[in-house]
Amino acid sequence: MTDLSHLDLIDTLAHLDPSSPVHAIRHQRNKVVDATQGSYRQLFDPSLPGLTLGERLRVAQTICRLSGSQSLLQHYTRALEQQPAPANEAREAALQRFATLLTHKPVEGDRSSIDALLAAGLQPAEIIALAQLIAFLSYQIRVVAGLQALDALGEDLLAAPAAASPDEPFVHPHHLPKPGEVLRINGFTSETLGWKAWVPVVKLDEATPEQLAILEASHPSAKTSDYYLALIHQPQILQERSVVFNAIMYAPGGLSRAERELVSAVVSRINGCVYCASVHAQRFEQLAKRNDVIAQVFENPHTAGTNAREKALVQFAIDLTEAPNQLSGQRLQALREAGLSHLEILDALHAAAIFAWANRLMLNLGEAVHP
Repeated sequence: MTDLSHLDLIDTLAHLDPSSPVHAIRHQRNKVVDATQGSYRQLFDPSLPGLTLGERLRVAQTICRLSGSQSLLQHYTRALEQQPAPANEAREAALQRFATLLTHKPVEGDRSSIDALLAAGLQPAEIIALAQLIAFLSYQIRVVAGLQALDALGEDLLAAPAAASPDEPFVHPHHLPKPGEVLRINGFTSETLGWKAWVPVVKLDEATPEQLAILEASHPSAKTSDYYLALIHQPQILQERSVVFNAIMYAPGGLSRAERELVSAVVSRINGCVYCASVHAQRFEQLAKRNDVIAQVFENPHTAGTNAREKALVQFAIDLTEAPNQLSGQRLQALREAGLSHLEILDALHAAAIFAWANRLMLNLGEAVHP
């Protein structure tokens, strides 16, 4: 595989010259840049046990081809030239079926999809590496597409964003539950859900010191969460992913925390991830002290938004989720016209992209559990 360890892959493939405005905008979030590159290195480390590098590169090639990401497709195709042909046709077919499913319709993944991988001889750690790889590529494709669309704005990128319209006083819609009460619309909910893994999880009394340390650093409830106990089969990949997630969702400045949660809820609604939608609906409501736009997202995301800014954010999240490589500078111009700054647009891009990653893990490694 071509050694790009001295380069940032996304900067390279999005053709971001270090002197360009988009490069400067992207590197305002250097923690995201560095952790994204760190995830890439972990997932394509030749020494990663289980899946061969050739298997991983062929999965990457398939996902990029299905997604229409030409720059990434060329990159992974070149890397594959140095790899041997598949040694096990049945195993290769199982990997490719799983990759195709998660790329196009992740909501259709079910327990039988995991059972098919187990039947093909994959071990739990290999399944986790495969799922993380596919989910990461879904994120990577969207970051590249968003940066290319931002670059397509050209000179318009240098203009100041439109002045923000003053917010109207919030009036709670009479037909909705009051903030703090549960929304249940079209199978989506703001109540607290559980999650159960379909992959055998790591037992704490069998975990290595490294696994335990990464669980403790990942989340306060990680040691009792099926989600983390499944992902910890690949501790280094989980560690890098956690850094990416936290750098995107909790960085100071830029897009408000509530708006990042709104974008996350929209992507989860489009992808059909009931669990993620419930978590981020709750967080939006806690931060914004209202639930009206979340109800609209659950009802029909394509018409959701209580003002021009929300409508622009929602539509951007939908476009990046459904057809990332058709994203245009015009769509980003709509964000600028709604008053978003460059950094706010970058934060919206990252929030939408990270939930391409998160949803695929939640939808395809287990299932939501209702109270």
